[in-house]
Amino acid sequence: MIAIQRPRPGAGNAAPADEQSVSTDDAVRIQGLTKRFGALRAVDALSLDIRRGETVALLGPNGAGKTTTVSMLLGLLAPDGGTVSVLGMPPAAAIQRGRIGAMLQDGSLMPGVRVAELLDYALSLAATPLARERLIATAGLAGLERRRVDRLSGGQTQRVRFALAIAGQPDVLVLDEPTAAMDVEARHEFWASMRQYTAAGRTVLFATHYLEEAEAFASRVVIIAHGRIVADGTVAELKRGAGSRTVRFRAGDGMGDGTQPGVLDDLPGVYVAERQGEYVTLKTSDADATVRALAAGSLDWRDLEVRTANLDDVFLSLVGNDAHNTNGGH
Repeated sequence: MIAIQRPRPGAGNAAPADEQSVSTDDAVRIQGLTKRFGALRAVDALSLDIRRGETVALLGPNGAGKTTTVSMLLGLLAPDGGTVSVLGMPPAAAIQRGRIGAMLQDGSLMPGVRVAELLDYALSLAATPLARERLIATAGLAGLERRRVDRLSGGQTQRVRFALAIAGQPDVLVLDEPTAAMDVEARHEFWASMRQYTAAGRTVLFATHYLEEAEAFASRVVIIAHGRIVADGTVAELKRGAGSRTVRFRAGDGMGDGTQPGVLDDLPGVYVAERQGEYVTLKTSDADATVRALAAGSLDWRDLEVRTANLDDVFLSLVGNDAHNTNGGH
C-alpha cells in the first residue's frame, strides 16, 4: 500500500460526536468501516480522514467498494462495523442541518416537473439557500429553466443533480461519478463550476472512473480495491511512491520486426516490454539503469524518451487486472 501519513489534530478527550461540529479539523472521519453483503465484504475495515477544504478523489475498479462507502457516509446504508462522522456529527445529523450535500448516480428526477420548479422547491427546503440566479449560473442551467426534467439529456440531468446538491450551500459535497453522462466539453464546464463553488474552502469527495479528472481536480487521491485503501496521497506523492517510469524509443532497422522479449525483458529495471509498430515501450523501476544498459548495448534504437509514471500507471500497478473489471458492483 502506498500511504501518505498526515498528522491528525490532537484528539484529547473528545466530545460526543454530535457536539464536535466546530471542534475538529476533519470534515469527514471514517474509522474501521465495514459492510458485508452475504459472503462478500464490500468494505473491509476502511479508515479515512478528510480535512476541511480538501478535494478528494476516490478511485477504484468496479466492485471496489466506492459506492458502498459513499452510501454509508451519507447514512443511506448502515455499516456492519466502524463509525462515520461528518463535521463531528453522525451523517443523519449533518444532513438534517444541511451541512452535507450529495450528487448520486442512482435515482431519477420527478417526471413532468420543469427545471426551475424543481430548483425552487430545493431552495425552499434549504436553511441557507444559494441565490437562485447564482445556483442556475453555477450549475450551467441558464436557458433550461422551463425544460421538463424528463426531456433533458444525460449531461443536463447531471447538472440538475449538481444544482440540487449545492442548493443549500453544504460544507461537504459528495459526488458519485458526477460526469458519467457528459461529453468532454460538458465535463470541463462542470469542473470549472466545481472550482468556482469550492473556492470558498468547501470540502469535496468525488468517486470517479476518469483518472484524468482525479489528476486535474483533486488535491488528494485515495485508491481502494476489495474494500480497502491501497494508496492515499497527492498525485505527485503517488507517482513518486510508485517508483516506475516509462522508457520509449523508436526501433532502428537493426532490431527487426520482433519485440526481442529475451533482450528487452532482461534490461535492468524492466518489468513490462511492449512493441507497437516501430515503437518500443518499457516500464521500468530504474530508468537510469535501463537507459545506461541501452546506451552500452547493441540494440538499434533512436528517439529515446523517458517519462515519469502517470496516474494510470499508478492505478494499474496497484489494482492490476481489477482495473479491467466491467461487472457491476458495490
